[in-house]
Amino acid sequence: MAVVGPSRHSRVSMSLMQGSTNGPVGNHQQASASQQFFHAQQQSHHAAQSASAHPVDYKPDRPIGYGAFGVVWAVTDPRDGRRVALKKLPNVFQSLVSSKRVFRELKMLCNFKHENVLSALDILQPPHLDFFQEIYVITELMQSDLHKIIVSPQQLSPDHIKVFLYQILRGLKYLHSARILHRDIKPGNLLVNSNCILKICDFGLARVEEPDETKHMTQEVVTQYYRAPEILMGAKHYTSAIDVWSVGCIFAELVTRRILFQGQDTVQQLELITDLLGTPTMEDMAHACPAARSHMLIRRMKKPSMSLLYSLSSLMTHEAVHLISQMLVFNPDKRMSVMDALVHPYIDEGRLRYHSCMCKCCFTVPLTGLRHFCMDYEPVAPQTFDDKWEKKMSNVQQVKEELHKFIGDQLSSHRVPLCINPQSAAFKSFSSDV
Repeated sequence: MAVVGPSRHSRVSMSLMQGSTNGPVGNHQQASASQQFFHAQQQSHHAAQSASAHPVDYKPDRPIGYGAFGVVWAVTDPRDGRRVALKKLPNVFQSLVSSKRVFRELKMLCNFKHENVLSALDILQPPHLDFFQEIYVITELMQSDLHKIIVSPQQLSPDHIKVFLYQILRGLKYLHSARILHRDIKPGNLLVNSNCILKICDFGLARVEEPDETKHMTQEVVTQYYRAPEILMGAKHYTSAIDVWSVGCIFAELVTRRILFQGQDTVQQLELITDLLGTPTMEDMAHACPAARSHMLIRRMKKPSMSLLYSLSSLMTHEAVHLISQMLVFNPDKRMSVMDALVHPYIDEGRLRYHSCMCKCCFTVPLTGLRHFCMDYEPVAPQTFDDKWEKKMSNVQQVKEELHKFIGDQLSSHRVPLCINPQSAAFKSFSSDV
């Protein structure tokens, strides 16, 4: 499939590797393969008949992603024939921590309203509370992700890189304004469509920023290659700066088509970082644990060598290297914020291309063909994400009851509610993947 670049003056195309669906099969076989996954509620029989009255070119269900907390399948919504992503969150109530984490992720997905952040389209109706063990969430189906694009042999132009980077920063600005730390920004969690639209996904590790620096936060976050040095050095508390570090690593990876810091373990990861940034000062290691500081001080001193970035790719312009060097700062207090990155000159062309023909916030007047631009290119969240409810829940049963009620409240009265058909062959295959 082709990707059309967001320019009013030129068309940029590339292939999205591994983004296509399985080969075609007969319409009757396709319909049974997709519809067997679900069954509609009896009280909505007439609405279900109406939704299926028009023939739809169904495609077979297939797995598209696996994660630490579930599996994602591409399925067909039998109500309207739309291809969507179905994510299963299994074994939700094994512990208080895991059940709260799932509840938090679900609340976030239902709360998000932003073009560059994946949100929930629907939640499948849960069974009776006594049998409630897993959750199924329907989201928009995207065609690929940034990891698949980076490892493909297809070329990436500077236009593609700028548009992708702009959308990552635009989505992160929204999340950070809601006080949400993603904590696992990596190419595989950046979904991309054939029109170059990008959405941040997978909020299984996301949490609200902790304002109290005396409270400890888990260090088991962020895939190692994109993990900020303060976490690698055992910081007990961190901020949204960890997401900016991850974006800096991804930016360099987009340009060079290889992972910037690919350490085999935490020690080697830090070695690779200091090879480029130089040995940090004591001030830069203020957030590190004493053992990590001592380890760093006994190592030989290294000088910064950011100029090496120029040798990695011909696309490493002065503006690109300057932006990367502001994101990849050892000291999180000196690292640029997402808002700082969005006003960097390198981002300007990505912003222009995105809003000239890709976004939904701007529109073209039909009669004149003139583009009407919105007042705010990078909107913030209308309010911060509320996590006070977490502190009120003290046991798994309480979380289970509140989560069951929350899902019931989210179900739309205007659509046919869906349930899983556990007898279908597709569902049995789906379950075995988890």
